[in-house]
Amino acid sequence: MEKCRCKRPKITTSDQSEEVVSIEWEFIHMSEQEEDLIYRMYRLVGERWDLIAGRIPGRTAAELERFWIMRHSDMFAEKRNRLIDVFLNAVLINCLVKNL
Repeated sequence: MEKCRCKRPKITTSDQSEEVVSIEWEFIHMSEQEEDLIYRMYRLVGERWDLIAGRIPGRTAAELERFWIMRHSDMFAEKRNRLIDVFLNAVLINCLVKNL
């Protein structure tokens, strides 16, 4: 008789450190047109990132999913707010310098 070999999931260090790596992600900058298309496509097809990436030249499914997670995750809210503050401060300084 043959023994049934059950496949057991292998425990690897990459699975354990995946969340740690996600915290260190850099923000992905998208144009307004790209963001708009991602939001509209997401409403239509959901989390089918391969399908959405096929509509945006030069973007991968992994990149779009990472962008979506970072944009909608509470974990990244503080970092996102800091980037917005830095951007707004730079715009304000530029406006003040031009008015002098």
